[in-house]
Amino acid sequence: MDVSRRRFLGARTPGPAPFRPPWSTIEAAFLDACTRCDDCVKACPTGLLMRGAGGYPEADFTAAACTFCGDCSRACATGAIGRDTAARPWSFGIAISEGCLAAQNVDCRVCGEMCDVSAIRFRPRIGGAPLPEVDNAACNGCGACIAPCPVVAVTRTVLNPAPELP
Repeated sequence: MDVSRRRFLGARTPGPAPFRPPWSTIEAAFLDACTRCDDCVKACPTGLLMRGAGGYPEADFTAAACTFCGDCSRACATGAIGRDTAARPWSFGIAISEGCLAAQNVDCRVCGEMCDVSAIRFRPRIGGAPLPEVDNAACNGCGACIAPCPVVAVTRTVLNPAPELP
């Protein structure tokens, strides 16, 4: 079947890859190497890792953050999760949407208070609540700022997206 015809008839286009455990290999290699044994999920002390679609582990930042303890990496016997815990764990950063309470002139700094690396700072402005600014170069991707946001304005974003293939 012609791909363009399939798209026209309503077939789903593939979405972005889910957030895998820190230090995971690229998605295709991860899916090939991961045996879905749940050893990394069991080893995660914060409960960040959970069994996701297809039984593969995913990072769920709605209730937990990553401490970068490396337990998941040590528990993975297949190499799907890398061993170089000194490397950057993810190529993700944080984005704060216009739904942020500060953008609505409500003083809220919970995301910045949760950020241990001070990647979220608040810029004062005349006549309104200070606005958050994200320094994704300083952000380690732990996700501690995501769950406590009362309006779900903090999301993870890909820092260097891979180019799409034609």
